[in-house]
Amino acid sequence: MSKRVTVFGAYGHTANFVIAELRWRGFTPILAGRDAVKLRAAREVHRGPEVRVASVDDQSSLDAAMDGSAAIINCAGPFLDTSVPLIESAIRSRIPYLDIAAEQAAVLQVFDRFSTDARAKEIVIAPALAFFGGLGDLMATAALGDWDSADEIRIAVALDSWHPTRGTRITGQRNPGPRYFFTNGALERKDPAPGSAWNFPEPFGTQDVVSLSFSESIVISRHLRTRDIRAFLSQTALRDVRDPATPAPEPADASGRSSQIFLMDVIVCRGDEKRRMVARGRDIYAITAPIVVEAAERILQGRARKQGVVAAGEAFDARDFLNALNAIEITTI
Repeated sequence: MSKRVTVFGAYGHTANFVIAELRWRGFTPILAGRDAVKLRAAREVHRGPEVRVASVDDQSSLDAAMDGSAAIINCAGPFLDTSVPLIESAIRSRIPYLDIAAEQAAVLQVFDRFSTDARAKEIVIAPALAFFGGLGDLMATAALGDWDSADEIRIAVALDSWHPTRGTRITGQRNPGPRYFFTNGALERKDPAPGSAWNFPEPFGTQDVVSLSFSESIVISRHLRTRDIRAFLSQTALRDVRDPATPAPEPADASGRSSQIFLMDVIVCRGDEKRRMVARGRDIYAITAPIVVEAAERILQGRARKQGVVAAGEAFDARDFLNALNAIEITTI
């Protein structure tokens, strides 16, 4: 198995964690992106990995960035702009593509454009392998377990704060308007429902939440049989991320992680039965790294269950995958 992995958008905040995770697992990252100055700075931080300047507007540069790599991890949002060109290059290079998109429209675009593309079936294309998207999908899949379907899947996220990166702010600007919700067996765009309350496990307790769906609604609806997917975010986090005065995340330890605390609460309902799984941890940006790198490692080991465009929960043994994420505390209630 080749240990060389290209990281596109390698000078971004989350990419920094992804590169560190790759190195910790024995991979050799290749740092790629369009800004040569920022790439050189990232090379200094990560002690000398190879850098390759590439742009989504130049297909030959993307192909060169992936030359000799075993896989490509796309960390460069907005993913509406980057995912398709990078996937096209990954198909030409015949290597797996993974990204960390929370953008609903970008993830939906990947499924719609490449699910029926015969060329795409020769590689694994795995979008949304991040805190938003991949983690909720894996938890819902694991909670569903031996059930063949569910009436409803509920996912609620509580954050004690949300200091957004510049990339998060730009992505929000590129994705205005109503979001996609999965209701009565179909995706539809609509405004969020009025706020409500959610009784989270400790350390959060009862929190005001808003109905707000990220890419988990897209990926879960692609492979799990359910009538409704309902997603919620704590009002505290939403106020932070919408406030232009909220500062960017700051490191709280030598790893670069912030002090932000998260809890993801997933409930799968069928009739009068409920199954519940909870994930706790620190820093939603940092925790994305072990998720996407664990996925890349499993794909390169031949442990993905299928090729083509896949959601995390259909590509991997969900419970085994979650058990491998040592940075997250997973409990079943």
